[in-house]
Amino acid sequence: MLNYRAKNSRKHAFQKFFNGILGKMILTGLPLSFLSSLPCLVSAQQKPNVVLIYIDDLGYGDLSCYGATKIATPNVDLIAKRGLKFTNGHTTSATCTPSRYALMSGEYPWREKGRNILPGDAALILSTNKTSLPKVFKAAGYQTAIVGKWHLGLGDKVSKDWNGDISPGPNEIGFDYSFIFPATADRVPTVFMENHSVIGLEKGDSIEVDYGKKVGDEPTGKEHPELLKLPSSVGHNNTIVNGIGRIGYMKGGKKARWTDEELAPTFLTKAMQFIEKNQKKPFFLYYALNDIHVPRMPATMFKGKSEMGYRGDAILEMDWAVGEITKQLDELGLTKNTIIIFSSDNGPVLDDGYADEAIAKQNGHLPAGPLRGAKTSVYEGGTRVPFIVSWPEKIKPGQSDALVNQIDLLASFAGYFKVPIKNGEAGDSENQFAAFTGADRVGRKMMIEEGYNNLAVVKGNWKYIAPFGKNGDQLFDLKADIGEKNNVVAKFPEKVSELKSLLATETSKK
Repeated sequence: MLNYRAKNSRKHAFQKFFNGILGKMILTGLPLSFLSSLPCLVSAQQKPNVVLIYIDDLGYGDLSCYGATKIATPNVDLIAKRGLKFTNGHTTSATCTPSRYALMSGEYPWREKGRNILPGDAALILSTNKTSLPKVFKAAGYQTAIVGKWHLGLGDKVSKDWNGDISPGPNEIGFDYSFIFPATADRVPTVFMENHSVIGLEKGDSIEVDYGKKVGDEPTGKEHPELLKLPSSVGHNNTIVNGIGRIGYMKGGKKARWTDEELAPTFLTKAMQFIEKNQKKPFFLYYALNDIHVPRMPATMFKGKSEMGYRGDAILEMDWAVGEITKQLDELGLTKNTIIIFSSDNGPVLDDGYADEAIAKQNGHLPAGPLRGAKTSVYEGGTRVPFIVSWPEKIKPGQSDALVNQIDLLASFAGYFKVPIKNGEAGDSENQFAAFTGADRVGRKMMIEEGYNNLAVVKGNWKYIAPFGKNGDQLFDLKADIGEKNNVVAKFPEKVSELKSLLATETSKK
C-alpha cells in the first residue's frame, strides 16, 4: 500500500555506519563506555512501539489459531505464531461500551451507572482528569492515536452540535490523534470524525441527530423496507443510510456520510498513515476495527469469499486489515520491537438485528468454540476472547493459560514505564506485565465478569454466578468444565459461600 524502500535503505545505511564504529572501537581497544558520549540516536527505538488491535464481537472460536476449521485467518495466526496465545484471556464485560470503558480507565464499568451500551449521541463517560491508558503512554513519551470505533461518548452533554468542534473526546483523554466514528455502525450519525470535527461536512447541510423522535423527512427502514439492501431482523429500522436501517434518526450531512463498504479500508489507511508518520519515535496505536459488528457489509472484494455469509466475509476482511498492518511493520523494520496486542471487546453474536444469514450460513462453525454463552452473556462465551501478545524481541512464542484481563493493560504498562498512578484511579487494574510477556503463567488470582445485567466472580479455576432470571446460584470448575455444563453448587457449598462473599465485597467498593 505504501512504499518504504528508500526509508529502509537510509535506516540500513545508518545501521551499517553504527556497526562500523562499534567494530573499530573493539579493534582499537576503545572502551564501550565511549558510546554514552554519542548522541542518543537510538533511544527512541529502545522503547517498544505498541499496537493494540481491538476487534468488535469476535468470538473465542472465530480464528483458525483458536481452533476454527470452517474459516482461515492466516494473518492473525501469524501474530499468534510470533507471540503468546492466551487461552484464558478476558474482557471485563460481555458488551462493547463497558469493556472499552474498562480498557481505557482501568476501572470496572459496573461500579457506577451509565457505563452500559451508549446511544450515538451520548456524552463522554470517561473522566478527562483521571489516568487513562493513552495518558500512560503520553507520560512515557509516546505519540498516541485511536483509529476506528470509539463508543464512549462525545462532548459534555447529550444535545450537541455535530456541525462544529465537539469536545471533550478521545483527544482529551490522552490521544494525540483520533479518527473515529462516534458509536457503532448501526447507530447514527454515520460519519467520520477527525479529532474534534466531522469530516466532509458541507455548509448549508447541517447534521441533526435524535434518538427519541424522527427528524427530517428521510425514509426509514420501518416505513420503506423495500429500500433496504440489508433487511433488519430486530429493530434497526430508523433512518436509512447506504441502504441499511440504523438505530436513531438523522438528517443532513449527506456528503459526510460514509458507506459501510469503505469502513475497513479507511480505518486501515489512517492507521498506516499514523505508523508511517511516527516510525522514528515510540508510538501507541489503538486500532479499533469495526469488523465484525453489525451491519456486516464488507468491502465488495470480500463479499461471498467465506461461504459463511457476510459474517464470515467480515472476518476475512478483518484478517486482511490485520495483515496489512503487520506487513507495514515488517517493511519498516519495526516488528522486532513492536508489541502487538490482539483481542476482542466481547464474545460473538450471530443475529444482532440484521437478516444477513449469519445463522443460515454458519456451516458448522462455532463462534465461541467450546464455551457456553455469547455476547451479553455472563458465561465464558461472553468475556473469554481471543487474546494474543506478540513482541519478538522479548516474548518467547507459545501458549499461556494465565488468567489475564484487558483492564490490566493500563497498570501493566504504567508499571513497565514507571509511570505513577494516583490513588483512587484505575483501581481495578493490576500490573500483570509478567503474565502478558510470558514470565508469569498464573496471572490474576481473581476477577469479576459482567454480563448484560449480572455479575460473576472467578477465582482460580472456580467461577460463581450470582442468581439472575430463573437461575439460582451457579458454580463451575472451569478447569474440568470449560463449557460450564455442570453446576456443582450442591457439591461445594463452602466454595459457593466463599465466592459469594468475595463478590459482595468487590461490588460494595467504590
